[in-house]
Amino acid sequence: MKTNANRNYAKLVLAILAAWLGTAIAASTLLVFHAGSRYAFHPPVPLGLAVTLPILIFVLWYATSPGFREFFLSLNPQNLTIVQTWRIVGMTFVVLYVYGILPGVFALPAGWGDVAIGITAPFVAIYLAGNAERKASYVVWQLLGMLDLATAVTLGVLASPAPVGILSHGVTTEAMTVLPLSVIPTFAVPLLLILHTISIAQVVKGRAYATTLSSPAISPAQIG
Repeated sequence: MKTNANRNYAKLVLAILAAWLGTAIAASTLLVFHAGSRYAFHPPVPLGLAVTLPILIFVLWYATSPGFREFFLSLNPQNLTIVQTWRIVGMTFVVLYVYGILPGVFALPAGWGDVAIGITAPFVAIYLAGNAERKASYVVWQLLGMLDLATAVTLGVLASPAPVGILSHGVTTEAMTVLPLSVIPTFAVPLLLILHTISIAQVVKGRAYATTLSSPAISPAQIG
């Protein structure tokens, strides 16, 4: 029964992710997140809602739906962690800073922070995820990943051309409000924050270890 329910939730979640990504791209195409657009209202409010609403909806759904909660707690912690590897593309922020497209006050901490999390993700997935003896280190890494994302969002807003952009001097984070970079704060950031949250919840509930043993995902040999 649980297996069938989890399969149904998996299909539902995939559909939601597709709709979410499509909405983020459509809104970006209409320049909803761009401060100078006629579709934007009280920037950076639209961007802030795009980041926070998905997380709030997830937390509410997780707290009120036992089936939804069971589905996420049953996910393999190694897979949840290895997804964070893609954050090595944060080097793009550093490159854009060099070319004068993004401000250093945002691009350098956000870029190098993402690179650090992305590079270490495979090792955390293999050596820490699902290891009861190393759960403290695993949780600390997850929290550092969340801190990196929260810092990037905060600095992005403070270095934006919006009225709250107290750190914007010359080059701003305006490029983050239009495609293709706008997909990062409106889809990737909240999604990765949710994955970090699930990983920590699994440890708190004591589910990470049983899940890893019952559904092995990766091993050191696969990256060696």
